[in-house]
Amino acid sequence: QVQLTESGGGSVQAGGSLRLSCIVSGRSFFTFTRDTLGWFRQAPGKEREFVAAINRNGVATYRTDAVKGRFTISRDNGERTVYLQMSSLKPEDTAVYYCALQGVGGVYGNWGQGTQVTVSS
Repeated sequence: QVQLTESGGGSVQAGGSLRLSCIVSGRSFFTFTRDTLGWFRQAPGKEREFVAAINRNGVATYRTDAVKGRFTISRDNGERTVYLQMSSLKPEDTAVYYCALQGVGGVYGNWGQGTQVTVSS
């Protein structure tokens, strides 16, 4: 059974940095190398929104209007882990951050439990 586990969240002041990790278990190395994984976030009272994704070739896509230039997604296939490096954090980045696996038809699933990021001004 595939399981995604996020970690690395915390509380920081505006301008600070955090690196989130998402470990994927129950997935063979070969299969993981072909996966596309994404990071999403959900702020209080708001819908979950896309943040970034990385495909099998390491090509990244970002939510351009909010995070591009400040966030960097990367992957370590050997560790079956996807990272989200966040810099120049703003209070509006405060949210629970989730990782997910892209499945058939481009639909994301196998959601992790999330990790809380809180940015104070």
